[in-house]
Amino acid sequence: MQTVAASTAQAALAGQRLTERKFGDRAFKWFTLSMAFSIFVLIVLIGWELMQGSKLSRHTFGWRFLVSREWDPVHGHFGALPFIFGTLVSSLIALVIAVPLSVATAVFITELSPGWLRQPLTIFIELLAAVPSVILGFWGLAVMVPWLRDDMVPVLRATFGYLPFFQGQMHGASVLAAGIILAIMIIPIITSVSREILRSVPGLQREAAYALGATRWEVTRLAVLSYAKKGIFGAVILGLGRALGETMAVTMVSGNGAGISWSLFAPASTLTSVVANEFSETTGVLYPSALLEIGLVLLGVTMIVNILAQLLLKTFAGPAVKPH
Repeated sequence: MQTVAASTAQAALAGQRLTERKFGDRAFKWFTLSMAFSIFVLIVLIGWELMQGSKLSRHTFGWRFLVSREWDPVHGHFGALPFIFGTLVSSLIALVIAVPLSVATAVFITELSPGWLRQPLTIFIELLAAVPSVILGFWGLAVMVPWLRDDMVPVLRATFGYLPFFQGQMHGASVLAAGIILAIMIIPIITSVSREILRSVPGLQREAAYALGATRWEVTRLAVLSYAKKGIFGAVILGLGRALGETMAVTMVSGNGAGISWSLFAPASTLTSVVANEFSETTGVLYPSALLEIGLVLLGVTMIVNILAQLLLKTFAGPAVKPH
């Protein structure tokens, strides 16, 4: 009888523990689901507030706001095209500069660097990521812009002056300076993420390539980079997102011009810089509404870029990198 009673008690205790574990699993599932869903809710709320705040501008200008070049607060004429152009061009310049440097640095750290050098390089990259954007902007304005104007631009004009991108005079801040500053800011992001992706490539990939007689370059190109290309593409998209949303440093070195020019030496403005520069000086009701629509356009540009990146990723990047 005592044995039967003990078995019954043990079974009841086991059932109670199982119920508690199931409750804990369900609670953990719903908690994490609510945290993930809150991100979606946050984006929707931001979009809703921008929609509400820009209602007057949207009703006044309609789709012309996206294609108009005119930005004249005095006469109440507003168009976002120069700022969309400046945002995309400066971000493109940043990617052209940052992606090769970042991927090459990540490859060197993971595949070629001696052990004594690997950790110091990683620390310096993390330190670069910690530099405030306003400090980078001040350095760009005080050091980089004069160097570009006096030393680099004459060389570029003499070498590539037949191209429209390298024509004209650079009198100070420009879209080229903004792109270089953005490149400096996104290099740590792309490098760090790419380094982790390359470290996740299984050692068997490298060993198999070496066993087939591949050189170190062939191993890196065929066994490592080919395997990790989807993750590296994701790192580039993260860097692009930072470039699209950067404000302070770009505001300080872009020149804040409201025109469209194919010359990289001309001043420009981005969607973020025009909001930062002018929101505190708005008058009336149409002007702040137009700036809030600029914010809505920036949100839309960011979403479109990310959607296109995901489509390209599925089309060209091949199978996903699976953890081992």
